[in-house]
Amino acid sequence: MHEKNISKDRQKYLKRIKLKKFSILATQIGIVIAFIAIWEICANKGIIDSFITSQPSKILKTLMNLSENKLLMHLKVTCEETLIGFSLGVAMGIVIAIILWWSDFLSKVAEPFLVVLNSLPKVALGPIIIIWVGAGKGAIITMGIAISLIVTIMEILNGFLNTDKEKIKMAQTFNCSKLQLLTKIIIPANVTTFINSLKVNIGLSLVGVISGEFLVSKAGLGYLIVYGGQVFKLDLVMTSVIILGIVAGIMYLAVLLLEKFIVKSKNY
Repeated sequence: MHEKNISKDRQKYLKRIKLKKFSILATQIGIVIAFIAIWEICANKGIIDSFITSQPSKILKTLMNLSENKLLMHLKVTCEETLIGFSLGVAMGIVIAIILWWSDFLSKVAEPFLVVLNSLPKVALGPIIIIWVGAGKGAIITMGIAISLIVTIMEILNGFLNTDKEKIKMAQTFNCSKLQLLTKIIIPANVTTFINSLKVNIGLSLVGVISGEFLVSKAGLGYLIVYGGQVFKLDLVMTSVIILGIVAGIMYLAVLLLEKFIVKSKNY
């Protein structure tokens, strides 16, 4: 019934959009399949050295032996550390951004420090974090927080400060309190900013955790990559890297689904 109420031109337009989306997806899948096929053929023909680059069939074999290589355990450790670091980094970033928005004085004081900290390579802080926190899970999670925290603060604070000035002035004419301004105008107007921050930070948190695992971990995908490189198990290294990419994709997809849910909720 609903489709009958749509004009023919509209139906044609929707079909074109669907066809375009399908074409993009088919092309992406085709590129991946072609890359894997070329990689496997080149390795079998000796064009590339499979000892250095590994090859899809060997990676698949490694994946089939998950229990032998304890990949599932390592995957669980990395995902757990990433989610904790991501959650804490985003929560702390939002709270600090609200505090800086609330106090113009604190915002002006913190601005140069935020710029310097944002430009500082966080991986360089690894040894300092290990000394302060200890060589363990806490240091890895702290690395995840350190990489995502400053970006969260700057992005959300920038969104708060660029909220529609006319709406703010209108609210102020009605003697709207700072808290009401925050909850009724600033936060609702920056839902997109929050979502974009989540998209960026899920990847940054994973980078921070892997960097931490490179330095101190005895478990996790980062540890597997380092260990595999040290003992020349390139199949294990490539498998870990591919799993890492899949994990990053799944986490990003979860944020996209959250975004769709929020958009639908707002529309209703």
